[in-house]
Amino acid sequence: MSLHVTRSLPKDQWRDFVENNPQGNIFHTPEMFQVFARAKGHRPTLWAAVNDDQVLALLLPVQITLKGGLLHRLTTRAVVYGSVLCAPGPQGQEALDLLLRTYTREVDGAPLFTELRNLSDLETIQPILQKHGFAYEEHLNYLIDLNRPVEAIMQDIGSRTRKKIRRSLRREALSIEELSRREQLFHWYAILQQTYNQAQIPLAHCSFFEAAFDVLYPRGMIKFLIARVDEAYAAVSVELLHQNIVYGWYGGMDRAYSQFYPNELLTWHILEWGAKNGYKTYDFGGAGKPDEDYGPRKFKAKFGGELVCFGRNTCIHAPFSLRLSELGYKIYRRLL
Repeated sequence: MSLHVTRSLPKDQWRDFVENNPQGNIFHTPEMFQVFARAKGHRPTLWAAVNDDQVLALLLPVQITLKGGLLHRLTTRAVVYGSVLCAPGPQGQEALDLLLRTYTREVDGAPLFTELRNLSDLETIQPILQKHGFAYEEHLNYLIDLNRPVEAIMQDIGSRTRKKIRRSLRREALSIEELSRREQLFHWYAILQQTYNQAQIPLAHCSFFEAAFDVLYPRGMIKFLIARVDEAYAAVSVELLHQNIVYGWYGGMDRAYSQFYPNELLTWHILEWGAKNGYKTYDFGGAGKPDEDYGPRKFKAKFGGELVCFGRNTCIHAPFSLRLSELGYKIYRRLL
């Protein structure tokens, strides 16, 4: 059979393609697809270019809808977490070309746009992405080398942040623990929701994190962490684990406990844990656009990682509807 596009794959074949590709990441896995499929407001789709039984390119757009009913078309976007994945060399690039041509022609569900979130350097395939309308935009991230002694990782952290971490480590009232039961997500999510409400940023429904716990936790692919001050939840985070990389995913803090520096301690805890458990890289999960004043980037910069710019690529499917949606979002935030 010649090169063609399919909308389904056997899980073993799918997983092998991801695991054996140097740019494969956790967002390409069948397990993450299953998480998105179980979450309210999310609809993942699979597009793959195959030749006989060989997978050569993979695209996993997740359609995210903030409001149903009449507002569905104005609040639905597609995000390709982890971006596209193709086999190295000309054969993989040919497959990717066919895959994107098919997707942009046949995309269903009427998303306003499709955004590729690149987690590695995709310079060699940028001409193909842009040929099919996926415009490139700079987007930063920090990567921390965990493949070295813990003392060296600590030494690369900014001096003021090191002092905060060491001060927090000495406080008996402050402790770090990992969620081990699904019912603990209720209070964990409340802290995260509080943080996103204060930032006026939409947050995924709790069912998203419940699905992540149900699917990923038994497989050792996720860690839900809590920083406590005595019995109170002061800060929370969730990290994804795949091969030799730890991915920072979501985090939040109750500002009432900021004087205890729980965010700094949480971050140090996962860096130390990753280094001691054989992981090679901590991926901070994004640091915003270079020209924007992005608060989380200032926090992440303190930990001494390598600043990289893998960028994002976006294809707009409905320009007029997107402008209406952006206007509505601005009005919504002003009302808040």
